[in-house]
Amino acid sequence: MRRLTAVVALAVLVVGAATIADYPGTVDITWQGWEIGTSVGVLVAAVALLALMLWLLLTLIAGIVRLPRRFRRNRRARRRRLGEQALTRGLIAIAAGESGSARRQASRAEALLGPTPLALMLAAQTAQLEGDEAGARRRYTELLDDKDGEFIGLRGLIGQAMRVGDAEAALRYAQRAHELRPNAAWAFEALFALQTRAERWEAARDTLAAAARRHLLPAERAQRYRGAILYEMSLAVEREGDRRRALSLAAEAQSLLPEIIAPAVRQAKLLIADGRRRPARRVVEQAWRAAPHPALAAIWSELGGGVPALELVAWFETLAAHNPDAVESAVALAEAALAAQLWGEARRHLGCALAAAPDASPRRVCLLMARLEEAEHHDPAKAREWYDRALAAPADPAYVCARCGGEHAEWRALCVHCQSFDTLAWRTPGAATAASLPPLVSVATPAPLLPTPDGLASARQSAR
Repeated sequence: MRRLTAVVALAVLVVGAATIADYPGTVDITWQGWEIGTSVGVLVAAVALLALMLWLLLTLIAGIVRLPRRFRRNRRARRRRLGEQALTRGLIAIAAGESGSARRQASRAEALLGPTPLALMLAAQTAQLEGDEAGARRRYTELLDDKDGEFIGLRGLIGQAMRVGDAEAALRYAQRAHELRPNAAWAFEALFALQTRAERWEAARDTLAAAARRHLLPAERAQRYRGAILYEMSLAVEREGDRRRALSLAAEAQSLLPEIIAPAVRQAKLLIADGRRRPARRVVEQAWRAAPHPALAAIWSELGGGVPALELVAWFETLAAHNPDAVESAVALAEAALAAQLWGEARRHLGCALAAAPDASPRRVCLLMARLEEAEHHDPAKAREWYDRALAAPADPAYVCARCGGEHAEWRALCVHCQSFDTLAWRTPGAATAASLPPLVSVATPAPLLPTPDGLASARQSAR
């Protein structure tokens, strides 16, 4: 475009010069007694020269006027360049664990750039690296006054509050962070984990619903979390005396968590307490088809209503028919047969249970075999063999936390040891480590904003 403009201007000059050459003339100027006579071409050249001189003079004056502003702009650009260089070197120093270098670069960055979000974040992380929690808290708090840095400041303050055990402050900061960035997955996870730890189940349910609408977690996981929350809400509502709502919540939780028997057990117990034994029986039968469990067998025995031992065997055969190949069905039938002194039936069912896991016989099955040998043959030596085998056998399954490995007698949404949400699974203790069974929700303490030496080492180890 500029070339075209130059060509057009040159063409205009050529045409003008040719016109003046083709039509020469004279010009007479009289002014204050002065008379000037010249040709048209000379006059035009003089005017052009005068205009050029005026333009150069004005350009020089404008340059002198703009010189201070240009100096200040260049100075600001240089300070920004040096400040960004200090930020980069500070990040590298933090990653390397060099607290002294990081502190110097953080001070230099703040002096050159002022209290910008990045400079304050670097200063806060440097303070944390040196163990100066008060200094880090001050820097994070300063970030709250900056629109662009508020979220970073809140994340740092949440981490600090969790480290000192101030769950209420961490919850307030997490709520503010979630309101500020509702689409941020980390903000949702931090708020949700803190709400569940505080057992604020209704607030956690609302937070989960909002996150599910924004697709911050898979639909299947959202359904599982909702079922766990409803189960805890059922417990809380029953403690308040509203058994009808507790039953409704337990039923909804059971529909969302068919693989976990705790809601079904709870629903059956509430129905039995209301005298509704037939619906309770249907609940146990449905749950047994999905996941046979000793707690369901105990409820089924209660539903039997203290019938004679022989009738109880037939009662358990009805339950076992809903999942005849399950080991738990064989164990339940064996216990009923032992109580009825049907030694052959008991031995047959226990044999089926042992055949299901010949190399790792459950401890409970070994103890039942020992009881059978004592009761049927009165053989202490044979019974002792089974007792010894029970001691060497793996422990019976229990609810074990995937994060800390803590054992629980009954399923709950929270681990009582580490307060992790939805990490309990029915399995043999010690059969899996926390690393192989990661929790579905991360802990509320956020990861560092900047890489640390430990984090880099872990990343390198993972890459190998």
